[in-house]
Amino acid sequence: MHRPAQRVGRAPRLTRILVSAAAVPVMLVAAGCSSDSGSDSGSGSGSGDAKPSTGTSAAGSPDATANAVKEAAYATLPKPCSVLSKKTLDELVPKGLKSAKAGQSNDAATRGNCSWNSLDNKGVKGSQFRWLNVSLLRFDSDAARGEGNQLAQTYYEKQVKDAQTVTGAKGSGSAPVSGAGDASTAVHYDLKKKEGTFKQQTVVTRVENVVITLDYNGAGLAGDKAPGADDLTKAAEKAVKEVVAAVATANRDGSRSGGAPDRSGAPSKSASPSASASKSAKPSKSPSPSKSASKSASPSKSAAAKS
Repeated sequence: MHRPAQRVGRAPRLTRILVSAAAVPVMLVAAGCSSDSGSDSGSGSGSGDAKPSTGTSAAGSPDATANAVKEAAYATLPKPCSVLSKKTLDELVPKGLKSAKAGQSNDAATRGNCSWNSLDNKGVKGSQFRWLNVSLLRFDSDAARGEGNQLAQTYYEKQVKDAQTVTGAKGSGSAPVSGAGDASTAVHYDLKKKEGTFKQQTVVTRVENVVITLDYNGAGLAGDKAPGADDLTKAAEKAVKEVVAAVATANRDGSRSGGAPDRSGAPSKSASPSASASKSAKPSKSPSPSKSASKSASPSKSAAAKS
């Protein structure tokens, strides 16, 4: 009579065991879901591969900063035929105001030049010849080559040396020019030709990243006396200071791309593209007394703008 009671008593116990066993997979599944959710949210339990961006670009790295160069002060050049006033041209080339001839340049913002010539023919009393050339060369800063000012200084020194070592020069001398740019040197010498003695003045000036080379020479031809070297030097130094001011004016805000206003009274001639501005450093053939005299008035090798 007691055995059936024992079998009945085991049934609830067996039921509890089965229910407990069925609950284990459910808990495991729930724990797995909770773990996945935490990983997706990035709450510190994810892998170490997902690191936040620092926002630092290559340009801001120490190496890039160390290799950076200071931007050049001047970004453009004035029109070469507009760098001198009508009054100054009247003094230097009194018979050549309208003879302005712009050299050819493939980049007017980087290089350019303009020349004038004057022949005051006095008949049997001879004649006075004058030739003037202004060359401009601008240097940009470059990470590989260096800052524009330093590149300009190197070129300035080369131009001065070239002017001091012209073949055939007699009585050569040089002196610094005060009040003209950051560095300025005037070189003078005589060149004897069959037409007469040409007195050459070359003033080389650096203002920031721009180098100005001003060549001015004069001669008394057909028996007329030669001009005074001191007078020519003073005129050239005065003119180069005016060119320095024109460079600064061309780079003022609002006029950086347009160049300086035309103050020369000479016909405006924009520089047309070509291989180099240095080819333009030749005097005009128009009022020269002779073909050979015109060649004698050509500038020294320092006048050619070579980068």
